[in-house]
Amino acid sequence: MSFIGNFVIFNHNLFKSRIFPVSWMGKNIIIVGTQWGDEGKGKIVDMLSERADIVARAQGGNNAGHTVVVGNDKTILHLIPSGILHKNTKCIIGNGLVVDANVLFQEIDELEKRGLKVPPERLVVSSRAHLILTHHILFDRLREEKKGDSKIGTTCRGIGPCYADKALRVGIRVGDLFKDGLLERIKSAIAEKNALLKHHFGKPELRAEDILEECRKIGKRLKPYVKDTLPLIHQCINEKKNILYEGAQGTLLDIDNGTYPFVTSSNTTAGGICTGLGIGPIRFDEIIGIAKAYTTRVGRGPFPTELTDSSGDMLRSEGNEYGSTTGRPRRCGWFDAVVVNHSIRINNITSLAMTKLDVLDNFDTVKICIAYMTGNKEITDFPPSLEELEKCEPVYEELPGWKTKTSDITKWNGLPANAKKYLERIEQITNTKISIISLGPKRTQTIVRKECFN
Repeated sequence: MSFIGNFVIFNHNLFKSRIFPVSWMGKNIIIVGTQWGDEGKGKIVDMLSERADIVARAQGGNNAGHTVVVGNDKTILHLIPSGILHKNTKCIIGNGLVVDANVLFQEIDELEKRGLKVPPERLVVSSRAHLILTHHILFDRLREEKKGDSKIGTTCRGIGPCYADKALRVGIRVGDLFKDGLLERIKSAIAEKNALLKHHFGKPELRAEDILEECRKIGKRLKPYVKDTLPLIHQCINEKKNILYEGAQGTLLDIDNGTYPFVTSSNTTAGGICTGLGIGPIRFDEIIGIAKAYTTRVGRGPFPTELTDSSGDMLRSEGNEYGSTTGRPRRCGWFDAVVVNHSIRINNITSLAMTKLDVLDNFDTVKICIAYMTGNKEITDFPPSLEELEKCEPVYEELPGWKTKTSDITKWNGLPANAKKYLERIEQITNTKISIISLGPKRTQTIVRKECFN
């Protein structure tokens, strides 16, 4: 393949001697969070969705919340990809998700009340995705209560128990709703659960017939949306569509590469996109990592740059750092380049989208964590265990603040000199270019330094 001006020549036999405009080539772009989630992925996905034919989500459940602001309207989506707000974009809920159908129906109803139609032509749910049922939510709550002070801080939405059933091979998949033998599958799935309810939790046992009735109600409404998404998404790739892959949560919440056990129940990385939609890794053109201009996390677990002083309070207040799913106040701290470099390595990130830069507008100075001190040793690799991480102290570089409002700036050259120096220093430390800068929740409050889709 070679380029001539604005055209591309394919030498493959299928396209021999033919010339196509560059814009004909579709792109496959992954969006992932580089911190502990809540990085502002929803806005970036919404913005890029304007040029996307497909937006597909690969993992997680309604424990994730993406907030999108259009004009004066704020939309919070927990399951449906953010691309649904663009009427010409098709959205896919992939096989790697665990789906609470009642939450999905609520989101559809809320969008349609606001005049945005969500027909099966625009929203597809994988027949291979697993269903969160009422008993998953029950077990989530009971297990957290049983742990007492050792609780993880889960959202109690049934995510973990549903993924556990998937791993135990007793889960109920969306496609199972329309097959014979569903009652027998349910009986098999709850046999062990009833023993736990009776002897461990001291609660009434589950009735298979009640779960079957729940499944029937779900299936009746869900059926028009259900398809095998694997051939669908590969057809779109082969047709050179622009496809955006929407990650949920953040890399440090990944069950394999995050701060285990204070993590979610799925792979939140680019690798999770591959398995959660059934796509090989060489299919992707770009992997954009979303990072806040500072750091936050919700729930328990180590957090080296956490600020418990007035600066932390100021970040929370200026950034409105409260969970879109739970409403819980987020813990806040300075930008942690050790965390982001860990994410860049794991995800093979090609560029960063920096969000909430405007939150730093009123600080006299800003800090970047460039390494950790553990004992007398300085390290730049993210530690693999909680015990090691809890001993780490951040090593900071301090830079002057800009003390200037940035939320109305739409061009790189319009940024204050110190804001540009801050971003350029992050680029140097991470060896990764910043392609998008978000300066507020609205679509218009964005600086695009590099167009992603042709």
